[in-house]
Amino acid sequence: MATIEFVTIEVTDPTVAKRFYTEALGLEDRVRVRASEAPTSGFRGFTLSLIVSQPATVNGIVDAAVEAGGTVLKPAAKSLWGYGGVVQAPDGTIVTLASSSKKDTGPATRQIDDVVLQLGVEDVAASKQFYADHGFVVAKSYGRRYVEFDTGPVKLTLYKRRALAKVAGVSPDGTGAHRLGIGTDAGSFTDPDGFSWEAASR
Repeated sequence: MATIEFVTIEVTDPTVAKRFYTEALGLEDRVRVRASEAPTSGFRGFTLSLIVSQPATVNGIVDAAVEAGGTVLKPAAKSLWGYGGVVQAPDGTIVTLASSSKKDTGPATRQIDDVVLQLGVEDVAASKQFYADHGFVVAKSYGRRYVEFDTGPVKLTLYKRRALAKVAGVSPDGTGAHRLGIGTDAGSFTDPDGFSWEAASR
């Protein structure tokens, strides 16, 4: 079974980015940063989603993200499925925070239950087959709308690009580099939407 050990975000200011991902979000084991000046604009075609246990934890992480230079794209609020919000990192990466619970069951913590890499793709069915051919195991699949893979430390999901942008609260338009490298034990390759997969190394 192919796994994702971590993701690497390419940024113009690694010092600021590292502070954001490690100190504000607590993702030092799952997110790395490296310097890049690769041209990019608008939506980069992916988001990071952090799943937590309750609304108070969402609020605490959003506050820490803003203090570290992040920008709120969608204020944290209740919805049909739970509670969540969206922030944008100083480097432009979009981070969604979500809890399936609408009520707090205890004091706020900093614990993140799941880190999910959400890719916005042109053709969900074709990308699903591409990843299956590279050893990724499908955990859930809803036709041509959504696919979730069992990828270990960082979970991988596929959405239509426009649908993912809508969830993030941004325009789906964007050009240039994704500025994302995905560390995996499945080897190095580039997927149909131009996302770069790299052999994981510690």
